[in-house]
Amino acid sequence: MCSCFKTNSNVVYSCKYHVVWCPKYRRKVLVNRVDMRLKEIIHPTAQEFRPSVIELEVMPDHVHLLCEVDPQFGIHRLVRNLKGRSSRLLRQEFPWLRSRLPTLWTHAYFAATLGGAPLAVIQQSIENQKGV
Repeated sequence: MCSCFKTNSNVVYSCKYHVVWCPKYRRKVLVNRVDMRLKEIIHPTAQEFRPSVIELEVMPDHVHLLCEVDPQFGIHRLVRNLKGRSSRLLRQEFPWLRSRLPTLWTHAYFAATLGGAPLAVIQQSIENQKGV
């Protein structure tokens, strides 16, 4: 079997997703150490639920995440957990977020499978977001 596949007790898979989500009203609040703290929250939270974070970039008004998720766990559960925990912790640690927004994140998010695109191309695209 190719090493590009992962496995759990009954599924062999390769499910890579490009996920994007935004703060409420697309406000540019992911700045002034909030962006660094968000990364510190996302990595251990993702490890807890066992997906692989391949690439992560935080922009002032949105987050790009490239990850591989067990299909039995589901991308929706991962995003819900990441957004929920990060919102709670960031709003506790940065009180000015509570005064600027009723909730940190919008309910919506974008998720797309990589399909036929080479992983390196998607990774490079996410890495280059800060330079745009």
